[in-house]
Amino acid sequence: MSIIEAILLGVVEGVTEFLPISSTAHLVIASRLLQVPESAFLGSFIIAIQLGAIGAVVLLYWRTILLNPEGIKRIAVAFVPTAVAGFVLYQLLKNVLLENLALIAWALVLGGIVLIVFERWYAARPKQAAVPLESLPFRTAFLIGCAQALAIIPGVSRAGATIIGGLALGVGRKEIVEFSFLLAIPTMLAATGYDLLKSGSAFATNDWGLLGLGFIVSFVAAYASVRWLLRFIQTHTFTGFGWYRIVIGGAILAVLYIA
Repeated sequence: MSIIEAILLGVVEGVTEFLPISSTAHLVIASRLLQVPESAFLGSFIIAIQLGAIGAVVLLYWRTILLNPEGIKRIAVAFVPTAVAGFVLYQLLKNVLLENLALIAWALVLGGIVLIVFERWYAARPKQAAVPLESLPFRTAFLIGCAQALAIIPGVSRAGATIIGGLALGVGRKEIVEFSFLLAIPTMLAATGYDLLKSGSAFATNDWGLLGLGFIVSFVAAYASVRWLLRFIQTHTFTGFGWYRIVIGGAILAVLYIA
């Protein structure tokens, strides 16, 4: 992997991490388009630079993290299902799922359809009062975590699964987006830490430099992306992202099965 490739992948990660379009899918697709050689390091890079994007959330929400212990308890409960799924399915993710472009494409398409159908159903549903993070029932937090655990499949989208799960459970749009931001912190800390523990010893010195570069670039790009998304959700639904997923996933399937 070159420095330019690390920078480009960092931008892709930062821009897509918190959108319901699957940052992992976009990193895999981008690495194929850039013709980055498949390797154990590439798999680790795709997992680890997501932590850079999470750094942007820490910067934006440090007051909530430090001053809202009841809210953080809900985040901890929601993290449990993902932690279990990630630990059990780590080898499957790293060695099989991340290399299956057809699976990723189908996940993008099906996830896009789900997002569009869900938004139409949600629009016709009676609106409920927003529930603050610190008042969210623990059962609801756990179920949102179960929804996030589905994102162990590349292309599903951690943010998308979390947001749809929260909206379906009656959480407000702004509240579930911010909950998704905060839930990403322990999720990606654990994923990155576990992967580096398993694979870090095999990295060359240059690999660590590329990883650090990707981390910094994804942090900067994610900071801008998060601020944009918070403005976007005030007046828009996620239907456009659903159509985007279908177009991208469909294009990949066409290349794989027709070209």
